[in-house]
Amino acid sequence: MSLFSCACSSKENYLGENNTDTEQIKTKLVKDKEKSMSQSPSRVNTQDMIQYPTDSSQYELIALIGKGHSNTSSISLAKHIPSDTLISIKRVNLEIWDGELSYLQNELVLTQQLSHPNLLSFYCSFVTGQELWAIMPLMAFGSCRDLIHAYFNSGLPEQAILFILRDVLQALDYIHQRGIIHRGIKASHVMISRSGQVCLSGLHNSLDTIQNGKRLRRVHEFPLHTIDCLHCYSPELLEQNLAGYSYESDIYSLGILNCELANGQSPFSDMPATQMLVEKLSGTKPRLADSTTVGDFYISQDELDDQSRPPQDRADAVFFRRTFSPHLHGLTSACLEKDPHLRPSASELLNHPVLKSIKNRSFSVLPSLLQPVAPLTDIARAPKNLPVEEDDLSRKMSEVSIQDTWIF
Repeated sequence: MSLFSCACSSKENYLGENNTDTEQIKTKLVKDKEKSMSQSPSRVNTQDMIQYPTDSSQYELIALIGKGHSNTSSISLAKHIPSDTLISIKRVNLEIWDGELSYLQNELVLTQQLSHPNLLSFYCSFVTGQELWAIMPLMAFGSCRDLIHAYFNSGLPEQAILFILRDVLQALDYIHQRGIIHRGIKASHVMISRSGQVCLSGLHNSLDTIQNGKRLRRVHEFPLHTIDCLHCYSPELLEQNLAGYSYESDIYSLGILNCELANGQSPFSDMPATQMLVEKLSGTKPRLADSTTVGDFYISQDELDDQSRPPQDRADAVFFRRTFSPHLHGLTSACLEKDPHLRPSASELLNHPVLKSIKNRSFSVLPSLLQPVAPLTDIARAPKNLPVEEDDLSRKMSEVSIQDTWIF
């Protein structure tokens, strides 16, 4: 059971006002953990019925696979010793954590409250020594951003995008129905398991629109820790005017995600923040890069086949060779409408013609569409208890990059 589980019912603020003393924070976390453990059992893996205890001695850390939040948190490949099951562990050093504890609390509380196959779950969470540990399933293909860095530098194939898009939409539809705006849809928050199951993570910036039993139609709160997510935010969220924003903001972010998956790069990511804001507020709409949208730039067949051209130029030539379906272009365009009222809802997008073709197909097809990228579990028998550096581990993962990934 999570140490934060009691907050699901009490909504208690762990920090209190102006409370920054680390020892007091740790003491309160431990007391709440003990209280919650006495009330109900730990979360269980429904597939294998494995009990994951709140005891660090039951887990073996294998290798570091990611860092985040100014190096105050890390993601480690680990093993649950009693069952010999590979997992991942998010570890937050509470001694050097420089943010509000409510930032961590929000993610853990919501993860306990929500249950959906396309949302990344925590088996349990607890404090050990100076660290907060969250025990999670191992997402063996990493994030979609990993995949782009590993092999798909010019974007993923359309069929892979459709499977990812479908599962992210199912997660969004679920949280929107429960009054939650995600506010962090991007490729590094979309994780893929070895079997091909897609899970949405990054709930730390999410916002519950249900206040005092009533659902707010519009909200105005600007997310904390926004630097890494600015490129995916909607115009109305960035504008911060009296009109506010709502669930449609996530749909805009989904359109940005779709461009990132298809093009290999997120729109606006190469712009200064002020220029990006101007572009979004003026209605600039990103597009999928293919033969129908880059045709204004002439390039001959000889140039396309010239292997002596710089690697980036050869990668760009892919855009001239491929053609995404009109339906995928249409879906992306609908998500990126400047007027939030013109964007479809998540439930409406799930019935879009481009997704109907895979509506009942199993996610197990996805790994075959991601070849030659290898899942992490294929090389998980790495030397134990060694502080494997991120770039070393990424080379073993078919050159998977950990630039901004595994940040939950």
